Amino acid sequence: MARLPGLGPRSARRAVLHLIKKRGQLLNPLAEALTIVGATARECLNCGNIGTSEICGICKSEKRNVGQICVVEDVADLWAMERSGVFKGRYHVLGGTLSALDDIGPDELRIPKLRDRITTEHITEVILALGATIDGQTTAHYIADELHGVQVTTLAQGVPVGGELDYLDDGTITAALNARKAL
Repeated sequence: MARLPGLGPRSARRAVLHLIKKRGQLLNPLAEALTIVGATARECLNCGNIGTSEICGICKSEKRNVGQICVVEDVADLWAMERSGVFKGRYHVLGGTLSALDDIGPDELRIPKLRDRITTEHITEVILALGATIDGQTTAHYIADELHGVQVTTLAQGVPVGGELDYLDDGTITAALNARKAL
């Protein structure tokens, strides 16, 4: 359990002890559910989302805006976007970001597949929803330079809703000031 992200040794130990105490209510159903997930979960061949079929429900949906693709780093980012309920297009999961230090180049990510999708799916806009990290921004610039004949946009960055300036770092304040808009 301590190997899972976000769980340290003490938290993992508490979780395991709780599962053992509630074996019939929690541990056994969890073990069964994990077995099912292990047997049925697969990566969508089109976008990289996780589902139970070769093509996920988002890619299959005829209700989605087929002219837009939102590019995210990983499946957790896709799920966060879906939770918001705002974006109605399709997605493309890169599987990470470019990183010279970790020897991750464009071919280790799903960038070639993105190029193919833009052509075959007649995409008019690519929305880059990548992290505001150095690797995320490097990846965004690389993708923007590689894509031709399609509008490339990025998410606005800056002050979060409900945020107070006093608690923000200098980079966030700078991004917010540079991305300001008229009321």
